[in-house]
Amino acid sequence: MSMKPPATATLSSKYQITVPKSICEDQDWQFGQQFAFIPKGKGMLLIPVPNLAELQGIAEGADISHIRDHNPKS
Repeated sequence: MSMKPPATATLSSKYQITVPKSICEDQDWQFGQQFAFIPKGKGMLLIPVPNLAELQGIAEGADISHIRDHNPKS
């Protein structure tokens, strides 16, 4: 079984990197999408920033009974 070489990109003189099309397609990343850069050792994690609609309902069913500020003091 042969391994496919990793996708690479070059940092431009304007400190820009173009993400290879194959990566964007594999990850379903869209034009104009925002990303967060998270330091990880000597590298970076590139994480898509979710929009508000994508976050709706992610905490549904969470147990909030032990949250310190859940019950305000009277």
